[in-house]
Amino acid sequence: MRKKVLRITTVPVSFKLLKGQLNMLNKLYEVVAVSSPGKELEEIGESEGVRTEAVSMERHIALVQDLKSLFALIRLIRKEKPWMVHTMTPKAGLLGMLAAWICKVPVRMHTFTGLVFPTATGVKKHLLMLTDRITCACATFINPEGKGVRNDLIRFGITHKELHIIGNGNVNGIDVSYFNRTDEILRQAESIRRKGCFTFCFVGRIVGDKGIDELVKAFVKLADEFPACRLMLVGDFEEKLDPVQPATRQIISTYRQIMFMGWQDDVRPFLAASDVFVLPSYREGFPNVVLQAGAMGLPCIVTDINGSNEIIHDGVNGLVVPPRDEEKLYDAMRFMLVNETVRQKLAAQSRALVVDRYERHLFWYELEKTYSQLSVSYTHLTLPTT
Repeated sequence: MRKKVLRITTVPVSFKLLKGQLNMLNKLYEVVAVSSPGKELEEIGESEGVRTEAVSMERHIALVQDLKSLFALIRLIRKEKPWMVHTMTPKAGLLGMLAAWICKVPVRMHTFTGLVFPTATGVKKHLLMLTDRITCACATFINPEGKGVRNDLIRFGITHKELHIIGNGNVNGIDVSYFNRTDEILRQAESIRRKGCFTFCFVGRIVGDKGIDELVKAFVKLADEFPACRLMLVGDFEEKLDPVQPATRQIISTYRQIMFMGWQDDVRPFLAASDVFVLPSYREGFPNVVLQAGAMGLPCIVTDINGSNEIIHDGVNGLVVPPRDEEKLYDAMRFMLVNETVRQKLAAQSRALVVDRYERHLFWYELEKTYSQLSVSYTHLTLPTT
């Protein structure tokens, strides 16, 4: 009989970061995907070939709902009797690890995909640190997805437990055969590309902490100097969580050289139609989109933050600039635009570095090995320690 594993995320869309992984693990274990209810969770079950269970969870702090979610998870765990509970995302980590500890699940694994508290302030910062400490206290295996996340957990004293990065980092690796400049993708890119126009591309949520305000200001300054360039924004605005400044929103909607493309199910043609990828985030865990851009052969401009500075090596496959620095971002974008020889050199390294370190099956091999080792190591119940 296969051992049962509950994989828990706060919202179903987070499972899309794990494309193919649940299906792979389900051949070795009985995997149950747990997340908030909705069509997206049903789609995950169908695409990954796993059973799903719905438990409502809120991403923001909502004490009453959080207690309801905790009790629902306890009931589910007692019914399912899993060998392992593996959580990802902050709220699922807090509630899932706490519920699994209460139910004495032998293996309680949490993956930190990014930390919010380092960029927070005041009471919010201390509250976020407390919740991460509780998550770690209840876990038997803590998996930061990169060196930067690991270092912050240590630096801020979140836990004294051993921290385990799987492979070279990230949560799923990247399918380099999918993210590739195939003939079909290049054909689709032709309809997006503007002849004689240099294209910068951003892919992600159009929100403040992605550095959109600085990106738009830097680009407008650059475009005033070099009219034959454009900025392509691929993603959706978020109105509730960290919206961009009203002035930025206005510029995006009116400036003729900024192309707002909205949400796209397939970003490959947009990356293939671009010359440089830009991700000026304030914080990340280990950004998949930088891996995707690199696999598509794009040189990248990223900020010197966790994850991004592990994928991009300054002067090798891209440029690294300080976060929240409009001027340094402008300088990097201008450098990429005017120095074609250097840009082509950076681009030539981009795909090779991603393939060598982050190819999906390499990560899956390391994850499967980790699960197997945990199966042997954790045969008794453990109590939480800090």
